[in-house]
Amino acid sequence: MTTTGPAFAPADSLLRFATAGAVDDGKSTLIGRLLHDSKSLLADQVEALELAGRERGDAGLDLAMVTDGLRAEREQGITIDVAHRYFETARRAFIIADTPGHAQYTRNMVTGASTADLAIVLVDARNGLTEQSRRHAVLSGLLRVPELVLAVNKMDLVDHDQRVFADVAAEFARFTAELELGAVTAIPISALHGDNVVHRSDSMPWYDGPALLEHLEEAHTGRHESTQDFRFPVQCVLRADGHRGYAGQIAAGAVAAGDEVLHLPSGVRTRVASVDTADGALARAGAPQSVSVRLTDDIDVGRGDMLCAPGAAPTAAAQLRATVCWMTGDSALRPGKRLLLKHTTRTVRAEVTEVRHRVDVTTLRRDDADELGLNDIGEIVLRLAQPVFCDPYERNRLTGGGLLIDEATHATAGAVLITEAG
Repeated sequence: MTTTGPAFAPADSLLRFATAGAVDDGKSTLIGRLLHDSKSLLADQVEALELAGRERGDAGLDLAMVTDGLRAEREQGITIDVAHRYFETARRAFIIADTPGHAQYTRNMVTGASTADLAIVLVDARNGLTEQSRRHAVLSGLLRVPELVLAVNKMDLVDHDQRVFADVAAEFARFTAELELGAVTAIPISALHGDNVVHRSDSMPWYDGPALLEHLEEAHTGRHESTQDFRFPVQCVLRADGHRGYAGQIAAGAVAAGDEVLHLPSGVRTRVASVDTADGALARAGAPQSVSVRLTDDIDVGRGDMLCAPGAAPTAAAQLRATVCWMTGDSALRPGKRLLLKHTTRTVRAEVTEVRHRVDVTTLRRDDADELGLNDIGEIVLRLAQPVFCDPYERNRLTGGGLLIDEATHATAGAVLITEAG
């Protein structure tokens, strides 16, 4: 038997959000509370949480067990891996990434936040901002997460004091004023007791804003805006009934039958004959929909090519300056290192020609460096064997981002945020 959940939310309302914060600030408990109070847990899951609570010595639910799935996490009482969970309300569907707080798992935080529409940074009301809290705010800024929520947790342990909340929010506002962040919203909560998480709390009558879930349901993703210039990296070629279609995910903007598009790398202009899905043709499609596009002209199009807006094409670049998060401890990132760069649907050989500096992610200070180690973030220059069609990461996270891959093992070695192309 399962609990009765809300009606299914439309797919285009999906919100991806990441949670981060210092150890013991309550990330896993918050996610457990969101899932429990929104009736998104199965009945046997609730029973397991009740049993764990009794074994712990109290009558409450052990909500952290919902996401602390690794044995090492339960034993150490910390989050190590990025735990993804899905839930939905009548208004929206959500994918949560519970990211680690420890500095040695910075790469996991980058992984979880790289696709997020919103990041929640938890802060223990008793401790205020910590070095880890600052690190997560800085990483959210570097990754251009569109919106940030400061969740001041454990308000029950400071007697729901408005002044404590106001002081933490003010300190956070002063720190983030130097960062390139989108909207920042502060919400006082108690994840353990559910205050201002799914339902507004009577314990803090001085707070007149929304509960956390209410805010998440209203948050704007920005992923579906058609005001951006059209970008369509081709993933594969489909052949049916004597016609060729080019399948992929729209990375930005929108497209409709009759629109003029530019094909890269050829530079040929053509028009869209139709935009199709498995359910039939669409009058118009926009990011991030996955579609098949047929063209009016018979031109040579293949995987790794791009269809784009003719008057606002991306840069075709064989050299990139980029911010990179180095994700492997097997070897350092040094000038001369050869890797593969996976950018949208194109994979090319790349060589590191320069390591410009290392970024201190708690202060944003740039330190001179000639190499980057595991979890280091810094700026590098890459020379590519073939050009990629890209935008700056701050303009488009899909066409401005990429992965560095080890040529020998094909393991992911780094995440790339393009700052300058040419």
